[in-house]
Amino acid sequence: MKKQPTPPLPKQHLTPPGLESELDPQPRYLAEGYKGAEKLSGKVALITGGDSGIGRSVAVLFAREGADVALVFLPEEESDARVTADAIENEGQRALLIPGDVCDPDFCREAVATCVADLGGLDVLVNNAAYQKHRDGLDDVSLEQWDKTFRTNIYGYFYMARAAVPHMSRGAAIVQTGSITGLDGSERLLDYSATKGAIHAFTKSLARNLVAKGIRVNCVAPGPVWTPLNPAERPPEESVDFGSDTPMGRPAQPEEIAPAYVFFASGVDSPYITGEVLTLLGGDTTAG
Repeated sequence: MKKQPTPPLPKQHLTPPGLESELDPQPRYLAEGYKGAEKLSGKVALITGGDSGIGRSVAVLFAREGADVALVFLPEEESDARVTADAIENEGQRALLIPGDVCDPDFCREAVATCVADLGGLDVLVNNAAYQKHRDGLDDVSLEQWDKTFRTNIYGYFYMARAAVPHMSRGAAIVQTGSITGLDGSERLLDYSATKGAIHAFTKSLARNLVAKGIRVNCVAPGPVWTPLNPAERPPEESVDFGSDTPMGRPAQPEEIAPAYVFFASGVDSPYITGEVLTLLGGDTTAG
């Protein structure tokens, strides 16, 4: 097994939403040992939150499998998105940058239309964009925060799926990012955990809804992953032991999570699988 960074990690805080270029250590996303097998050859994928973290590694592995990739990201994350686009192009595939906010249904329609027009179609949608903010108590979660978390994490998934499905044919796939918090809960992530639980239920319901169309819908639900999301919204001292409570004693790296998205996106690997929530927990064997 490749040796990965293990706590204690450096104290740090990133300005939200957080740039991967400022994270120490840099998340590992290239998965050098992963060999492509043309599982997505000729396909077009659209990834929300594709600029960094899990989304970046998924984009790289999709490209390694032969897909062209459109990246949706917030405008302030463009510098990260350009790094991801370069990595996609280094794999010999086309990259398309689409800045905007998935909270806006009009933008979601425009993003899908741009992807289809520029890359020639849409075969795989990865709903991955997320917002979270730790709070100690129920009274600390403002209505504004509650609304933003739901609009980003579940409304955005609905908006993107609704825009994408009319452009998808039999054999297409939707892969969504859930979380262990959506199964076990989290005392300091009340709103985030609620949206992740909603994503899991949305995955199962949409899978049933689309099965007759031949479009599969699945979900990856990780534990702690070393991405900009957590250091961007927590005190610097909380980054030091991030992920240390897993049996493996560390957070996952994005490159360790991304192959699950390839598995669900590939009609070769998972043609009979839809409506599943796959947990990746670093040794934990129970969830929910």
